[in-house]
Amino acid sequence: INAEYMGAPRGAARFREMVDGGFFGGVRFFRVIEGFMAQFGIAGDPAVAAQWRNKKIRDDKVRKSNRRGYLSFATSGPDSRTTQIFINFGDNSNLNEMGFAPFAQVVEGMDVVDRIYKGYGEGAPNGSGPDQGRIQSEGNTYLEASFPKLSWIESTRLVLKPSTKN
Repeated sequence: INAEYMGAPRGAARFREMVDGGFFGGVRFFRVIEGFMAQFGIAGDPAVAAQWRNKKIRDDKVRKSNRRGYLSFATSGPDSRTTQIFINFGDNSNLNEMGFAPFAQVVEGMDVVDRIYKGYGEGAPNGSGPDQGRIQSEGNTYLEASFPKLSWIESTRLVLKPSTKN
């Protein structure tokens, strides 16, 4: 994933903060909709989820389009982004006018993203997937017991681009 300059500096900075802090280890892809997107970003440990729940960041301007392989933060309204992110499976440019600003792009491994488990689909109450409130309060204990097929992130690390200076 390349989170270098995409015109969404606040989103990129939050992503780096999360990677640097080890946030993503064990995080499940809890809402995965074929042809649309894969959503993740609620910590598997309820105590960690609670620490991040109100750490909102202001919106970035949309400078790139929500295309296949681009990552954006989920939002519940203006300036409400916290830790939930989605990876676009296709052209979701309709999200641009709704304020979803891509901050990173999958540059290698989109074939792995395409294999994320999609069987549960939309989350509760509109679908058969996990309830986000229960993920927040019960974490991976709830997900492992009720949704054992969910794909997850084992670990993340920051890889700096080699310097081009001689």
